[in-house]
Amino acid sequence: MSKIPASGKSKRKISWDLVRSACVVLVMLYHATALSVELHPELIPRNYVFPFQVGASMLLVISSYFACVTVGRSSALRYLWGRFARLLPPFFSAVVVIFLVMRWAAIDGWFYPTFGDLVSNLLMLWHWKPDDYFFIDGSHWTIPLQLMGFVAAAVLYRTKFGHGDRIKIVLWLAVLLPIAQWPYRVSHPPETYRLIVDGLGAHRWHLFVAGVAIWMWSTRRLSHTHFGALLLSCMVAQALHNHAETPEGLVADWGSTTAVCIGLVVIAATAKGPDWNAVIPDWLAGRIKWFAGISYGVFLMHQTIGYIVCRELQDLGFGPTVQTAGMVLTGVLSGWALTRVVERPAHKFLMQTYERLAARRSAQQTMSVQA
Repeated sequence: MSKIPASGKSKRKISWDLVRSACVVLVMLYHATALSVELHPELIPRNYVFPFQVGASMLLVISSYFACVTVGRSSALRYLWGRFARLLPPFFSAVVVIFLVMRWAAIDGWFYPTFGDLVSNLLMLWHWKPDDYFFIDGSHWTIPLQLMGFVAAAVLYRTKFGHGDRIKIVLWLAVLLPIAQWPYRVSHPPETYRLIVDGLGAHRWHLFVAGVAIWMWSTRRLSHTHFGALLLSCMVAQALHNHAETPEGLVADWGSTTAVCIGLVVIAATAKGPDWNAVIPDWLAGRIKWFAGISYGVFLMHQTIGYIVCRELQDLGFGPTVQTAGMVLTGVLSGWALTRVVERPAHKFLMQTYERLAARRSAQQTMSVQA
């Protein structure tokens, strides 16, 4: 990550808001039309099914890309404080709200979380011991990976390994090592090995590598050939990741793999190409920006509560199309509420707190030097 100059408030392209919004919509469609019936077979099969796991993976790529864009704009501490202040308050709030809804609107035969489950979800322990710690909401799997990615970005940027040719070596190691260990990982290795590899999210590292590579390529820090080779390796890693264990053996999900590969190309084109404001009318751009602004809240809130809404609508006699619409609408409304009530106020308060503490520390240091 070559050093980038500090700048004021950035003006993000509308194309980024559109791509991010589309990714969240794809996540909701997958959960509403495919995973809902898979997890809860008593729900009526959907008339239209979007079966591809692509949206959340693309959101990790976008997160990695913008980590590169923003990591050099302030100190490492302020950068991490800002990222954690943005992600954690709405996440903690969403977990508590979903927990309460699951207990208040409990459905016979469905997961009924205990207070121990609440604690394990707040601590994000799922990847470490998935057999012991259950998701209150499955969409939350990306949060600890993003936090680890932000920490890695801050550490790398402040060391020699985040610049020049060294960062290229780091990227290749991050994508090739998980590929190399994949045969052993799927051969039922010791639990300690699985705990470390899965807990650190090694099977998702290629998504962060892709985001960094796209940023480096878009800013002419990678040649076309080098970028193509790195992106192709990320696609191979995704193809391996999309193999599921079944009684018949490993089965590949080529549909989702293809969708992710297409998504990587779209993100690369968005980063490298011009803004799409020339083809997106102002009235539509405003709505896209609004949805992009609440998209994190929508992502956090839509799945589990949406399944409960689907079941309640089915019990009232509504069909699959209304159930899907109800789940999407519930996700948007609850996500908007989370953004307005928690995400924005908490982020503003925490950043103001940081600035006050930083100013006080700076004043104390100045007085100490003068003395």
